[in-house]
Amino acid sequence: MSIDYIDSRISLVDLMDLSIKERTGSYIIHEESLTIIETSASPSIPHLKKGLSKLNINLEDIQYIILTHIHLDHAGGAGLLLEECPEATVIVHPKGYRHMKDPSRLIAGAQMVYGKDFNALFDPIKPIPEDRMIVKNHGEILQLSETCTLTFYDTPGHANHHLSIYDSVSDGMFTGDTCGIQYRADTARFYLPSTSPNQFNPDSMREAINFFRKKKLNRIYFGHYGMTGEVEHALSEVEKWLDIFMDKATDIFDAGAAMDENVESLTKELFTLVKSSVVEEGINPQHPVFHLLKLDLKVSSMGIVDYLNKKRRGEQKS
Repeated sequence: MSIDYIDSRISLVDLMDLSIKERTGSYIIHEESLTIIETSASPSIPHLKKGLSKLNINLEDIQYIILTHIHLDHAGGAGLLLEECPEATVIVHPKGYRHMKDPSRLIAGAQMVYGKDFNALFDPIKPIPEDRMIVKNHGEILQLSETCTLTFYDTPGHANHHLSIYDSVSDGMFTGDTCGIQYRADTARFYLPSTSPNQFNPDSMREAINFFRKKKLNRIYFGHYGMTGEVEHALSEVEKWLDIFMDKATDIFDAGAAMDENVESLTKELFTLVKSSVVEEGINPQHPVFHLLKLDLKVSSMGIVDYLNKKRRGEQKS
């Protein structure tokens, strides 16, 4: 567990998702109403608690736990953490509310995908009582202090149940996964879209990226992983790679092939392209970031193939 002290009022606790450093984190906003953004999955909660202790924060101090979206690597541990935070309220997208109240469908879906690995990766997933949740719709605000207002925005593309949160003090946006991932390899940074199943939509993702661009932000706080002040560069890189991902997928996609075959072919193609590009920028080809990259590109390939399958079925029906 490590902590990034971004500035005097925002810290980032590394939650060691999948036992990987700088994979997922919780942002701690040190305002009058102490606020956490993201919890990761339940096995990450001990890392979060250690980080909070290191920051001299008691669990009783936490007022809000904000979830950008309900994918388990962002929200799976929220119910478990909430049990030890008597003063906290969870804030969620309206389309995520019912799944946090009754996570049975989240659990069943994850068990189907991960099988025998489910318990080690995600267990337990605890329901959140209705009276301890607040739904935030597009444009609604949350006042954390006299000087700090958070504004919530509906930003689909990665998922339909996705909020992005604007912090008025830092002029920064907590973007979850909507505008991609920041990979950190020593002092280098590179940016890629996150196109995981099953609600990925490239058009909605591009709209969200343009929305962030028009806000002329000073910072982006990525769910994976960390803050950047290179906002336009990051958005342009994600946009560029999203176009490349979709072009390559369209070239490879075979409507008659099994999904696994399409995913495997696309994963190999994208990994080769991305690795070649970032190695040219000076990143050591043996850097462990490439292990994480391969995992992420497989999930992204699954999302793109799922999107193309759905699009094809829709075209057949029309």
